[in-house]
Amino acid sequence: MKTHDNLLVELLVEELPPKALRKLGHAFAEGLAEQLRAQGLASEATVVTAYASPRRLAAHLTAIAPRAPERTLAQKLMPVSVGLDAQGRPSPALLKKLQSLGLAESAAGELRRAADGKTEALFHDSRLRGATLAEGLQKALSEALAGLPIPKVMTYQLADGWTDVKFVRPAHGLVALYGAEVVPVRALGLAAGDTTQGHRFEAASDVVRISHADAYADTLAREGAVIASFEARRAEIVRQLAAAAERVGGGVRPIEDEALLDEVTALVERPNVLLCEFEPQFLQVPQECLILTMKANQKYFPLVDGEGRLTHRFLVVSNIRPEDPSAVVGGNERVVRPRLADAKFFFDQDRKKPLSTRVDGLARVVYHNKLGTQGERTQRVRQLAQAIGAQLGNDHLAWQADQAASLAKADLLTDMVGEFPELQGTMGRYYALADGLDAEIADAIEDHYKPRFAGDSLPRGQAGLVLALADKLETLAGLFGIGQLPSGDKDPFALRRHALGVVRMLMERDPPLSPTALVAEAVGLFPQAAPDTATLLSEFIYERLAGLLREQGYSAQEVEAVLTLKPQRLGEVARRLAAVRAFASLPEAPALAAANKRIANILRKSQEPVSAQVDADLLQEPAERALHAATRERAAAAGAQFEQGDYTGSLQTLAALREPVDAFFDHVMVNAEDPALRRNRHGLLAVLHQSMNRVADLSRLAA
Repeated sequence: MKTHDNLLVELLVEELPPKALRKLGHAFAEGLAEQLRAQGLASEATVVTAYASPRRLAAHLTAIAPRAPERTLAQKLMPVSVGLDAQGRPSPALLKKLQSLGLAESAAGELRRAADGKTEALFHDSRLRGATLAEGLQKALSEALAGLPIPKVMTYQLADGWTDVKFVRPAHGLVALYGAEVVPVRALGLAAGDTTQGHRFEAASDVVRISHADAYADTLAREGAVIASFEARRAEIVRQLAAAAERVGGGVRPIEDEALLDEVTALVERPNVLLCEFEPQFLQVPQECLILTMKANQKYFPLVDGEGRLTHRFLVVSNIRPEDPSAVVGGNERVVRPRLADAKFFFDQDRKKPLSTRVDGLARVVYHNKLGTQGERTQRVRQLAQAIGAQLGNDHLAWQADQAASLAKADLLTDMVGEFPELQGTMGRYYALADGLDAEIADAIEDHYKPRFAGDSLPRGQAGLVLALADKLETLAGLFGIGQLPSGDKDPFALRRHALGVVRMLMERDPPLSPTALVAEAVGLFPQAAPDTATLLSEFIYERLAGLLREQGYSAQEVEAVLTLKPQRLGEVARRLAAVRAFASLPEAPALAAANKRIANILRKSQEPVSAQVDADLLQEPAERALHAATRERAAAAGAQFEQGDYTGSLQTLAALREPVDAFFDHVMVNAEDPALRRNRHGLLAVLHQSMNRVADLSRLAA
């Protein structure tokens, strides 16, 4: 009997959803592996290879055992005090329990006594045989299929005409091979075998027999004309795209789009990249329109030159390899031509009306049933943009932002954006330039949606930055004001993304703007907003900032220390965090952080108001006089460094206070009986606390 061999499982189905294929493939393979490991048929050393093509999900797993090892099952029966009498004989309760388990009375003598918490209990140990591979794989297959992240389930009937099956797509074949042997399992009404199907049109035969689990990929490639591995097929497409572009010459390259590459990989089993072209006259249309229609509607790869300008050539990934590809090329060129003609028509028609003439129409477009129309929203964004421009002390900037804000949503009423909503903002910029507006205003119209996603670029100019802040803050304030907060994983209005965009702009561009003041200004646009809206929204924005910083590698302690103070200049946060990290590495840091926490507790528990003032005449103990002198000296130097933005130096200067702080707590009774002494000592601690916590709340670093 073989000890271990490799296993191959394949499910042959109708064409799977392309955008979900890669995830389905990995989930199927990992689900099988996880279940087989749980049953002892696979180990941590098992190598799992996932396969996924438009018509199949498969997994190859190495070193699978034919039978899982036996295992011991320890079953607790009851406490010894209940199961045995004073003479150690089995009690009626124990005998009844043994009977319920199908065990003879004599089994009482074989029970094991072992500690169970504070008591001693009786345990029955039994040996369970390990599952055979057929048994274990049947369970693993059922669990793996049930756990697939299926976007939408289909219901279909089996060949008997009666039995219903629910799965992502109808399944037509099942392969399960252990080495060269078929494993007798079933799934989705199918019995496992050793045959599958290859490419619909180019397989060497209708039925492809897999002789061994290890021969799966090679056999499918040779006889079935299918590259079964998603990753291998993707790499082959990348190779062919690059080779086709190189043959064109002139430094052209296919446009980079990872999502499109994944989708095309999920649409073909035998990729064949072909070069096509369209009439150069279509290049008069903004290239974003042409690129979008080719990618979104046709799954083509446009070719751009070395400067990123669109050319009139594009690449098609075909699923067949005819000797003469001209018919395939011609067919794709005919298909794309009407799409490009539509884009040109929309562009030409839209330019017949200035963008400004569409603004009034926004009053007829509902934004939200509780927040009014897009026209009303535009007025709020204009008001907020003007206020932000004024805060930056630039009347011209405020005017530019206002002009851009008044036109920012007008392209929503154009034919092009009606057909391609993804181009909102982009088309607004083109139409603004066509109307003769300044480039900075036109750029702001496009950029006010930025950043659209994680890692997206920020607005190019100041006007775009102001408008983007105003647009996102208006959205946040309006929806928070009517209680539409994100909850759990539900965020239908993408408020987390909007808040993160605000955070990134304030951090990376570092305008002299306060998040709290911006939120108050935005919430003030909505008289109907709940009283706590500004507080909730401000906390939400700082939560997004905290999450971003943790993703960047800062510890939760470091982030909490800095953000507890709610810094109002987010551009300073990175320097504050660097200062905290440098301070935490000092030998004095743990003691000072602990002392800081102690000081905060003392001041919080004080029965009377504490003023950060010290009467030198009331300083009696040498330790408190020494702390007062050291605090005055060090606080002055640290304060000067703080004002200059040298946060690291400021904290390192304060580190010298460790010895006088330790001496103070060792030798001075803080809560003295004399009220005047107590207030003065509290005042000294308050001065120290203020000095030490300007950069960050150091008590948050205490263990």
